[in-house]
Amino acid sequence: MKQVLTDSQLNHFQRLLKERYLALREEIRNELLASDEESYLELAGRVHDVEEAALADLLVDLNLASIDRHIQELRDIDAALIRIAEGSYGLCTDCGQPIGVKRLEAYPTAKRCVKCQQAYEAYKQSRHIGDITPTL
Repeated sequence: MKQVLTDSQLNHFQRLLKERYLALREEIRNELLASDEESYLELAGRVHDVEEAALADLLVDLNLASIDRHIQELRDIDAALIRIAEGSYGLCTDCGQPIGVKRLEAYPTAKRCVKCQQAYEAYKQSRHIGDITPTL
C-alpha cells in the first residue's frame, strides 16, 4: 500500500514551494536589474585586450547561467504544485512508490524516489560518457 501524505504535510510542502517561488522571482528580478546596471556593452567598453574580452564574456555568461538555473527551478516548482493539485505529489513519477518525507523536506520538488533518482542519474551519466568521442 502506498503512503499518502497528510493534508497537513501537503499544505506544508505547498507553502514551502510557494515561498521559494516568490523568492526566486525576486532573485531573478534583482539579477536582471543588476545586469542592466552593468551591461555587457559597458564591460566590453573597458576591454583593452583579448583576455579582458574573454573575462567580460564569462561574466555575462555566468549571469545568464544563474538566471537559467533559477528559471529551471521555477519550472520544477510549478510541476510540483501541479502534482499537489492532481494528488500525485509525493509519489515517484517512475515507479509510483512514495517519496520519503525526509527527501521531500530536503528537496520539495523531488519527483522521483531515491532509488529511481539514482538510476536516472546513472543513466544520464552513462549516456553523457558514451557521447564523448575520443580524438586521435
